[in-house]
Amino acid sequence: MSDAASELETLRAELAATKAELARSNAVVSASEALIAGLKLEIAMLKREKYGRSAERTAQLLDQLELQLEELETAAAEDALRAEQALEKTSKVRTLDRRKPVRKAFPEHLPRERVVVEAPKACACCGSDRIAKMGEDITETLEVVPRQWKVIQTVREKFTCRDCEKISQPPAPFHPVPRGWAGPSLLAMIVFEKFGQHQPLNRQAERYAREGVELSLSTLADQVGAVTGLLEPLHALIEAHVRAAGRLHGDDTTVPLLARGGTKTARLWTYVRDDRPFGGTAPPAVVFRFSRDRSGEHPVGHLEGWKGVFQADAYAGYNQLYDQKRVPGPVVPALCWSHARRKFFELADVERNIRKGKDAKEISPVAFDAVRRIDALFDIEREINGHGPAERLEARQRLSAPLVEDLEHWLRGERARLSKHAKAAKAIDYLLSPRHWLGFTRFLEDGRICLTNNAAERSLRGVALGRKAWLFTGSERGGQRAALMYSLIGTAKLNDIDPQAWLADVIARISDMPVSRLHELLPWEWNAATSLVKAA
Repeated sequence: MSDAASELETLRAELAATKAELARSNAVVSASEALIAGLKLEIAMLKREKYGRSAERTAQLLDQLELQLEELETAAAEDALRAEQALEKTSKVRTLDRRKPVRKAFPEHLPRERVVVEAPKACACCGSDRIAKMGEDITETLEVVPRQWKVIQTVREKFTCRDCEKISQPPAPFHPVPRGWAGPSLLAMIVFEKFGQHQPLNRQAERYAREGVELSLSTLADQVGAVTGLLEPLHALIEAHVRAAGRLHGDDTTVPLLARGGTKTARLWTYVRDDRPFGGTAPPAVVFRFSRDRSGEHPVGHLEGWKGVFQADAYAGYNQLYDQKRVPGPVVPALCWSHARRKFFELADVERNIRKGKDAKEISPVAFDAVRRIDALFDIEREINGHGPAERLEARQRLSAPLVEDLEHWLRGERARLSKHAKAAKAIDYLLSPRHWLGFTRFLEDGRICLTNNAAERSLRGVALGRKAWLFTGSERGGQRAALMYSLIGTAKLNDIDPQAWLADVIARISDMPVSRLHELLPWEWNAATSLVKAA
């Protein structure tokens, strides 16, 4: 029996060792996969930094890689824990050299709470009580304190005069909005989460209730309406600043609008002023407008009285702006090469076509060559980005103009050999159309013009994310209210300031600010003012 028990114990030990070795191998594989995913993400981010944000599919690729890295790092941590637990049961397997994620030091501005572990009163070795402190080891752990709510009680004391018996009392405190029960910081948080973080008010109300503060949906909506009304003068100043530009980016996107029996497709239009690509010093800003449909009368109304270069896609609704009879004059169109390139890129995207199960023969060699030729123009633009208009124009005339001329000649030759039903033919026709080609080549005549309309497209990214959260706009007024807030938040982001902090300060000060000084609250002036305060 003793031999059998000994053999059974040996088998158990070998089984434990096998399980430990298997767990260790799984942990090593998981860690390696996470390391590879992390390196892929780092390479993609470096490529994006080098070649620019406008590269096709770059943002989508980064999102996929980040999600993949998240899952693999989580799996690696789980496998490492299982391996460590298995290794504790045997000594026949070497320990696991776990690769720990690289973590930055905790920010210095965070408060530190010192928790001292009770010191021993006697030596653990000999029991003597003659011990003295020789140093300490500190382990830092990041912790979070749940959001704290507080009620500010503003007390107005009453006084009576013993001589005349009149009662004196300080005036009532000022509230940013009528029926004011919320402070500026709370109001800024509500509107920023709704329009900047795309959190509908019903979800905000649920979260606040879990934190012990009951705020109804109607109560929050009342405050949102009051805040947007309060900020209208500031929005008007931003719009005036945008319309003062000699060049604008424009675009639009769909917005579901609640209607009888379902939803209808409304539109949110964006107009961006950004002079930084040609070395301009004017602050960047964006204005959004809402409409119930995509009729061309809307951009005509939005840009009434404005004249300059308008960078947009080839939407026919803009044609009224380009009319020679327009007052005060025709708007000059400049079309987006990213749109033209995208039509070829979709035909040349091997990976995407394979995913869709398409045969390699369906991948157009003409599209491949067109993308390569257009990319050469983008390479030149990256080198001159931020330079002055004259310098940009000189480089384009010297470097880009010959490439554009060669591209046109090549495309016309390829088009003559293609059927009118070929997909590549449609992409070529879009670019070479007599109505479009002058708009595409206008960047060769004006150093201020950008090669793409990416500035407008970037401003609409938040709307695309928001559609997934709030599903639809409840009314036309709701769409107009959203456009106003998107303008304020988008302009703050363009000027690299925290939208919520800026909104809180603006809400607190705007009612007391004279109209002549209202410009001091604009994001770019507010940013400069806060910088001076910090420096002092």
